[in-house]
Amino acid sequence: MSAKILVVEDEVIVARTIANQLMQLGYTVVDTASSGAAAIDKANRTQPDLVLMDVVLKGEMDGVTAASQICSQQDVPIVFLTAYADENTLQRAKNTLPLGYVVKPFSPGELRVAVELALFKHQVERDLRANRAYLATLLRSMHDAVMATDEQGLVTFMNPAAEALTGWRETEAFGKDAAEVLCLVDEVTDLPAEHPVAQVLKTQEVALLKEFTALVKRNGDRVPIGDSASPLQRKLEGISGVVVVFWDMSAYRQSELLQKALEKEQELNQLKSQFVSTVSHEFRNPLAVIRTAAELLDLRGAGLFDEKMKSYVQRIKSSVQQMNQLMEDVLLMGRVEAGRLDFTPALVNLQQVCQDLLEECSLQLTDAHELVFTHPDHASESWLDENLLRLILVNLLNNAIKYSPAGGNIHLDYSYSEDGQTVSLRVEDQGLGISQSEQTQLFDSFFRASNTQSIQGTGLGLAIVKRCVEIHQGQIDLISEVGVGTTFTVSLPCTPQALRADRGEA
Repeated sequence: MSAKILVVEDEVIVARTIANQLMQLGYTVVDTASSGAAAIDKANRTQPDLVLMDVVLKGEMDGVTAASQICSQQDVPIVFLTAYADENTLQRAKNTLPLGYVVKPFSPGELRVAVELALFKHQVERDLRANRAYLATLLRSMHDAVMATDEQGLVTFMNPAAEALTGWRETEAFGKDAAEVLCLVDEVTDLPAEHPVAQVLKTQEVALLKEFTALVKRNGDRVPIGDSASPLQRKLEGISGVVVVFWDMSAYRQSELLQKALEKEQELNQLKSQFVSTVSHEFRNPLAVIRTAAELLDLRGAGLFDEKMKSYVQRIKSSVQQMNQLMEDVLLMGRVEAGRLDFTPALVNLQQVCQDLLEECSLQLTDAHELVFTHPDHASESWLDENLLRLILVNLLNNAIKYSPAGGNIHLDYSYSEDGQTVSLRVEDQGLGISQSEQTQLFDSFFRASNTQSIQGTGLGLAIVKRCVEIHQGQIDLISEVGVGTTFTVSLPCTPQALRADRGEA
């Protein structure tokens, strides 16, 4: 489509001549005007693609003033027509940023060149403004912070992310040294870090921040950041400034520290497990020698030792047994904490297992103790790990016997929930009991209640029970009163979660 042109010329004949030349060149003349006021009015009504404006117009408003008002109301290029003008008028004309001049008299060819160049330059500027607006919108919507500087390192642009991260508003930071707005320190030495803007201006190459660099915000807070700074190249040699993209690394730094801490913890656990295994192995050998020697003394010295000497031999054998049990408990805890305690559930006849364990534990009973076992009439089978189940019940029953020095009944019973999904095992004694203040620590490794210090023990039994219950994805509860007794209740799922999932059960 041909460009629409408004001709503003106060000489009627000249105006008609220009209009005819334009139409012969293929343009559309939407109207002519002979005064500044008329030019403004007709420009608003016709919306031309270009205005040919005579600099000197008759009346109160000259062409420069009229052009200025038209440009303030709409985006239209101006080409001035001039035969002569004083220096002040020419300077005013320049301030309106015209896209061309045509000096009278001019030929149709000269007129066409002026119009085409003006239309082309205006289209280029319009596209450039659109691209700048798009780029500005893009930069302002970025999550990463962006800052731009001129060739002196002074701030010319900041997006909202940069404002939020630095604490500076763009209007406040504009024209300030980038090192003041983007204040960087070395987290290790606490000294100012080499600034990427200065580095880029010096080398004219991309620069990256060193590790452990922090941004000091305007309010004094510190934020670990990462960044990259790139030169803004001119078409000719040299750079016109620097663009810096930076981001908050707090979350990454935290996750990195957590990962390193986790790896360190895993390494320590592995070392601890190896240490426990090695030490336990080294203890077992001399303990085995001591136990064998004590048994030989007991066998062959029956007729040689008096009762006092025999009691010494018996104490040796008892101590060896205690040390061996401690080693076994420590090794078991090491396997639990290292995640090497296998969980292999299978169908278990709970009644039979309990009866077998009661027979084993009866060896520790005194005449003052009595074991009472109650169970459902029907013998059901449950999916449990029998080895872990034995560890649970053996430790609970042994504790019930050991911490009931005055005797009393030791109750063991189990029952199933109404839906058959859970089995509850209960061990009850009439022993020392545990104070309320110490019950929260009872399952900690090596913890022993204050009223049990005179009774031998390792403080690992209940910790082992707790881990075995957790491996079953069950829970353990206790009710205890000092001087009355303690009841432990262990609830275990009858079917492992993985097995229920395989069966499609909820």
